[in-house]
Amino acid sequence: MTHLLITGANGQVGMELSKQGKQHFQVTALTKQELNILDRNTVMNKIKGVNPDWIIHVAAFTAVDQCEDEQRKAYHVNGLGAANVARAARETGAKLIYISTDYVFDGNKNSPYETCDLPNPLNVYGNSKWLGERLVQKYVKTCTIARTSWLYGHYGGNFVKTMLRLLRKGEPIEVVADQVGCPTYVNDLVYYLFALMEKPSGIYHISNRGSCNWFEFARAIAKNAGYDPSLIRATTTKAFAAKARRPKYSVMSHQQLELAGLQPPREWELALKEFIQEETCHD
Repeated sequence: MTHLLITGANGQVGMELSKQGKQHFQVTALTKQELNILDRNTVMNKIKGVNPDWIIHVAAFTAVDQCEDEQRKAYHVNGLGAANVARAARETGAKLIYISTDYVFDGNKNSPYETCDLPNPLNVYGNSKWLGERLVQKYVKTCTIARTSWLYGHYGGNFVKTMLRLLRKGEPIEVVADQVGCPTYVNDLVYYLFALMEKPSGIYHISNRGSCNWFEFARAIAKNAGYDPSLIRATTTKAFAAKARRPKYSVMSHQQLELAGLQPPREWELALKEFIQEETCHD
């Protein structure tokens, strides 16, 4: 049986990967407490001890605004930490998937970003993840990079859960309407990560199909959960005054998935509807 090692196993992606992965693989899921990716020797020894066939490197510092305040940590975790995992993968012969982000792009396009488009991040988080991409490619020539966007899942915190919590209070919520991207259900991301284990290495974009802005996304959350969508009020990025700059447009093309023989992911509205139904069932 294929042995899969997952880093960052206590995050929303890592937990779903572990849950679904155990149905198909022998899984070793390591939390940040169990694997300090900044300690090069520890990473090498731990991964050599596990000797996996595959590594999906999920561990990352993903708090976008916090990355602006803790730049050193961002570059160390998302860049050097990824390099340590990649070195160990090369040493053990493990195949590697690195999770990256739509925030490697600057948002100046008006059509979906292709995998060949040159990254030009606007913030520290995006820059640190792009550094991670380049370091992983340096050490593992046949690695797979999976860029994803606007993630939400059943474990941990995320935008959808935040909106549901705020909507329960019945008070107006201001959400930016001038950033366009695509929400991605973690369960769908996990499906495609496993599918890519059977496909050629390279860069792939994984997000649900279609696009929306955060305001439209929030209104769809309200509608699907049975709340009044008019509670969601539109605001601007400038008025919201977040610390980190965000791309105004970060929709990604699924062309590489199609070229690999995979159908593009389902529409984001369908995925969101399923997520909210699942969350309601477990409440």
